[in-house]
Amino acid sequence: MRSLAMTVALALLLAPNASASPPPAGGPASKTASAKPKGALPFPMEVTRLENGLTLIFVPFDSPGLAAYYSLVRTGSRNEVEPGRTGFAHFFEHMMFRGTKAHPKSDYDRKLSMAGFSTNAFTTDDFTAYHSFGPSAKLELVIELEADRFQHLDYSLDDFRTEARAVLGEYNKNFSNPLRKMDEVLSDVAFTTHTYKHTTMGFKEDIEGMPELFDYSREFFRRWYTPDNTTLVVVGQFDQGAVEAAIRKHYSGWSSKAAAIEVPKEPAQRARRAANVRWENPTQPFAIVAWHTPEARIDRPESAIQNLLGAYLFGPTSPLYRDLVLERQLVTSLGPSYYDHRDPNLFSCIAALKEAKEFPQVLKAISASVAELRSGKVDAKRLAAVKSNLKYGLLNSLDNAEAVAQQLVFSIAPTGDPRALDALFAQIEKVGPKELAAFAKKWLVDTNETLITLVGPGDEPPPSVPDYAPQAKAAGGAR
Repeated sequence: MRSLAMTVALALLLAPNASASPPPAGGPASKTASAKPKGALPFPMEVTRLENGLTLIFVPFDSPGLAAYYSLVRTGSRNEVEPGRTGFAHFFEHMMFRGTKAHPKSDYDRKLSMAGFSTNAFTTDDFTAYHSFGPSAKLELVIELEADRFQHLDYSLDDFRTEARAVLGEYNKNFSNPLRKMDEVLSDVAFTTHTYKHTTMGFKEDIEGMPELFDYSREFFRRWYTPDNTTLVVVGQFDQGAVEAAIRKHYSGWSSKAAAIEVPKEPAQRARRAANVRWENPTQPFAIVAWHTPEARIDRPESAIQNLLGAYLFGPTSPLYRDLVLERQLVTSLGPSYYDHRDPNLFSCIAALKEAKEFPQVLKAISASVAELRSGKVDAKRLAAVKSNLKYGLLNSLDNAEAVAQQLVFSIAPTGDPRALDALFAQIEKVGPKELAAFAKKWLVDTNETLITLVGPGDEPPPSVPDYAPQAKAAGGAR
């Protein structure tokens, strides 16, 4: 889910972007040989695509006796285009741990635990990832168990309904957090048509109806859990030949193809939108200012610009941060929220205010800072420092096999391109003051802006910000 506390450094570390073309789908197996590392990822990487479309990525990493094994499925809440069927990508993350006839849930858990592996999963707007980390010597066990559940997942109606109730409980827990609620409202208000209108959790009404959709859950599995929609990422110290042979052995019988869908395109926003959330319990006031911005592309610089822009406009070295946080102390925290998406999404600024009466001053300061950038005024020296910080922040984060594997998963997901990270940093190097200002002039404009505020008991939102009322659903389902 979109992280409302995300700093631009974290956004970069989790940034899905793009690079050289991936191996062709279908046909004979193809392989991209390891090469001397160059670009953002300082480790060799070999990419192989099997005959059934399954992509394999191997990255040798100095982690004696340990390896990370990630399975990336390029299906998230974005794929939920049918009315009343939101939340299924996340729900299916839960169901995947229910086991198979060959390896029931208790067997799956016991074998991995005894082998020394930790295992988990997460779902985003655009993809779902399953990950295991443990001893390289036991990788074939992980491969066998993962291949089995990806091809032969099996669960009963009772299991299905039990997990559906658990997901509803997770929804209620998550959205008892005011920032999570703001995120849900932001998606609902900012989007009218695209499936990004609902969060990864889905609309609550749809989650409540999940227990009756057992047959649909089986269809969801058939549509999206396919080899051509999956990438395996293995990072660490391992015998690559043996691991590849094990993958071929256990995954070779998988032959289905991902479904084709048409995700509705979000029309251009023509007027400023705003909504206020009234929170029943005491809380700090919050404001999110968001703008619709382009998707990640392998041939365009917009994602690089946005990764830089967050830190430049709203990060700790920015004049706006110095003004609002350090000098006038009107807000306790300020930062950007952005990570790359498959389709156009949002670039946001989040502020936690000390008092609701300061909304006008805080919003005026944010608006003035963005307007200054639109006018062409850019501090080239500070921009260069932001670029350097992002680059070395990434390198410093790649200090273990799991961190490398997760970075690759996030970078590959939007386009399916294994060389994504290198492209991002190549584009970052080319971004200068002119590109930053031009982007702001095109995208960070009032008519493209959505403002969400949140106030607790006794506080009032800024003038002219109406209380939130749920919007009509579009492709994701009817309210």
